[in-house]
Amino acid sequence: MDQHIEELSIALNDSGTESLLKDPDTSLCDSTEAEDKDESIRSSHIFGSSSSLAEDKTLPAVDKSPLNPKSPGGSFDPHGLSEKYVGIVTLPNQVQQKAVKKGFVFNLMVVGESGLGKSTLVNSLFLTNLYMDRYMPDVSEKIARTVSITKSTLDIVEEGVNLRLTVIDTPGFGDALNNHESWKAAVHYVDQEMEKYRRNEIGMNRKDITDNRVHCCLYFISPHGHGLKQIDVNFMKALDQKVNIVPVLAKADSLTPKETCNIKAKLLTEIDKFRIRVFQVPECDPDNEDLFKQQTLEIKRSMPFAVIGSNTVVERNGRRVRARVYPWGTVEVENPSHSDFVHLRNMLIRTHMQDLIHTTHHVLYENYRINCLCRNPILENV
Repeated sequence: MDQHIEELSIALNDSGTESLLKDPDTSLCDSTEAEDKDESIRSSHIFGSSSSLAEDKTLPAVDKSPLNPKSPGGSFDPHGLSEKYVGIVTLPNQVQQKAVKKGFVFNLMVVGESGLGKSTLVNSLFLTNLYMDRYMPDVSEKIARTVSITKSTLDIVEEGVNLRLTVIDTPGFGDALNNHESWKAAVHYVDQEMEKYRRNEIGMNRKDITDNRVHCCLYFISPHGHGLKQIDVNFMKALDQKVNIVPVLAKADSLTPKETCNIKAKLLTEIDKFRIRVFQVPECDPDNEDLFKQQTLEIKRSMPFAVIGSNTVVERNGRRVRARVYPWGTVEVENPSHSDFVHLRNMLIRTHMQDLIHTTHHVLYENYRINCLCRNPILENV
């Protein structure tokens, strides 16, 4: 009996031990298989991610760079760049699109004595003819003539960019026997446009304000004098804090290169002597392109600009150029060795037009507005 009980106990123990050993092995096997399966899934997922990264690496660099978007609107690959870049690099493109759609406005005033080539130079600058119906008064009419203001507006479109150009002329300036107050008409016009803009700015409707403020004034200086005349000093002193003045030495083809250099040096000396504020070309930023830095340096060296204007196109060494033909030779308008026309055009249009507009709004107009506030601040609330 005891032997039977002992055998039964051993059998139970063996059975129990066997079951206990079997269950852990089974659960361990199942767990191992599950872990292998999960590991296989994870490995597959990781492999897929590595594959996608490898595909991203094979993309062209231009597609991944935020500075070179695929389209002007700045659309990027959402799978390749959305995790790294927010998209603010497209803001310059957005500003450019809105600015081009709205268009640009530039108001240019030309002032100088009759016969200095103001109209011809303006036509040469913008490749147009703004003075087709111009009336030329005779000598008797010039003597009794007073200074007036005339405006010519032209819409220029160039590769989708719209520019509304307004040229303000001052016929009769310097033609009278007594030119003591001949600058008052120009000063009155500049102040009037400043006041109109200020009134519109503080008015109820500020959505569509027309900007007729003078952004630049080309003042033509005669090459036949010995520097600045009294009328030149009076005019520039009266307007140097109201408008960007750019002095221009007219009819440079009537001077030799040495005479041109001497007159330029004398004009700069007298401008500094009379403390006349002329437009100063801003300094270049360190990150500007070398070509822009070189153009800016040439512009600074050329002021005041000795210019030549012509609407006549001639054949020159197999090229069609605008020039003036004389018995002793041909003077090319756009040849830097003949005149500073190219540097003047670059400053006005290609490199510093926005600087002229910016200075007008943020410096000259702000000074005018502050002076109005100081004189009568109560009117600002009317």
